Formats: sequence, structure tokens, C-alpha cells
Amino acid sequence: MSDIESIAALPAAAHAKAPPSHRAGLRVIAIYEVIKTLCLVLVAVAAFHLDREQNFRQLVHWLEHLSLSDSNGLRWRMVSMLQEFGPSRFVAVGVVALGYAVLFGIEGVGLLMGKYWAEWFTVIATASLIPIELYETLHRFGWLKLAALLGNVAIVVYLVRVALQTREARRLARGAGH
Repeated sequence: MSDIESIAALPAAAHAKAPPSHRAGLRVIAIYEVIKTLCLVLVAVAAFHLDREQNFRQLVHWLEHLSLSDSNGLRWRMVSMLQEFGPSRFVAVGVVALGYAVLFGIEGVGLLMGKYWAEWFTVIATASLIPIELYETLHRFGWLKLAALLGNVAIVVYLVRVALQTREARRLARGAGH
């Protein structure tokens, strides 16, 4: 019996890319990564648009004249921050946003396609950002920052478990085929 015939003879679950119980979890993470990709592309487009002095001044003018009674302090902090930032730095923001969009896009598409390498790619990429998120959460606490940190830790732990189980299932499938 050839290798192809022996692999085909194995039950479908033995050589599936991920255990059926984990496919839904991987799909949720993949969709989350794709949503982050789309949001970052929008940030990049806006940043490249704000690179032009006229567009930048128009945004600042709009924020200055926006009537927000409940969040007046926030509005003036945003105006001040934008003026300090200046239009020339938005190119860098756009490039960084596009870079992260590519990273998250690769993760999301790879996970949606059920690729084993995408599980580890997402683990490495997500885990590499956790120290920065931890520092930011401790340095300037915010509930949203804490939620993002905890969510990313949960994703890393979950994907490591899934990837190790997938690896074990593949190893068993190879062993049963010989």
C-alpha cells in the first residue's frame, strides 16, 4: 500500500488540519484578525489623507468647532495633540498601520484557510506584542487596554494548545500510516 493510499485510509479526523472542536475558535480568531486588518487599512488611508496640510487644518478646524457638551475636555486634548503631532508625521502613522494590517491580514487569512503555520505565526506575532501592551496597561491604565491585553494572552494560550494538539494529531496520523 502506498503512502497516499494509507493516508487516505485513515479516518478523516486523524489527518484534519485542526480538531473539529477547535475550528470554531480558530474561525473567531481569524475573523478578529481580518477586522483588525480592515480597521488598520482605514487608519492608514486617513493618515495618508491627513498628510496634506490643507486636510490636516480642516480636521483641526472641524474639531475646534464641533459642539460636544459632554466631552469638551477630550475634544481640546485631541486638538492640542493633533497640533503637536503635525501633518508630516501622519505618513509614518500610515506606514506603520499598513505594516500591521499586512501582519494581521496574513494571520487572519492563514487561519481562515486552516493553515498550521498560521497558528504559530499568530502565536509569535501576538505574543511579541504582549510586553508592550503590558507596559502600556501598567503605565497608563485603561479598561480597553486591559481587555486587549487579556484577550491577546487568551488568544496566545488557546492557539498554543490548538497548535500542539494539531501537531500531536499529525504525528499520530503519520505513525498510523506506516
